[in-house]
Amino acid sequence: MSGPWPSSEDTSPGNDRLDLTRRAALEGGAATAAVLEAGAFAAPASAKAAEPDVQSIPLSVQLQINGGFHQLSLDPRTTLLDALREHLALTGAKKGCDHGQCGACTVLLDGRRINACLTLAVMHDGQSITTIEGLADGETLHPLQAAFIEHDGFQCGYCTSGQICSAVGMLRESCLGMPSYVTADLAQPHPQLTDLEIRERMSGNICRCAAYPNIVAAIRQAAEQPS
Repeated sequence: MSGPWPSSEDTSPGNDRLDLTRRAALEGGAATAAVLEAGAFAAPASAKAAEPDVQSIPLSVQLQINGGFHQLSLDPRTTLLDALREHLALTGAKKGCDHGQCGACTVLLDGRRINACLTLAVMHDGQSITTIEGLADGETLHPLQAAFIEHDGFQCGYCTSGQICSAVGMLRESCLGMPSYVTADLAQPHPQLTDLEIRERMSGNICRCAAYPNIVAAIRQAAEQPS
């Protein structure tokens, strides 16, 4: 066969040299890759042993909770929920799903409701945080706390603190005229807080005992009280 590529039957000395050159190149490349790969895996291990774990270095944070200031030294990975429960013994906010799906850990941050399990404590240095422990005025219950008791808005009580804190934030949102997914007329400055609106606005808080009718009744009563 003519052409630039030697055939498989070509046994000329020149072709032997070509085969040896290819084989040597492949073997040398494989050996080089193995050495580089071994070095790549070894380097991080030695670097990790020599360098400190930056993530574990405590950070100083001042949390303003229920009107009081607390200076804490926290692992930067500590969630706000764990800071409240494990470092300040404020156990009203509950750890339910720990994924922001049940709402049992709801607290108020500058008046806005948030899931404490989804945010880091060091992110809220100096901000005003209100938990269920800070809603009452001395011996006087917050109107929502009193309404939940009157309407039996809880059974096992595990979700109750999150429900009440979420309801406080939700009523504030309603007073500011913020619409919800089910608001029919977005031009209304203050949408009517119907049972459907309450259910939609509270949909991020799960009650596994299914006390929803009583929860809605309690929130509606608190909403109708003069502020």
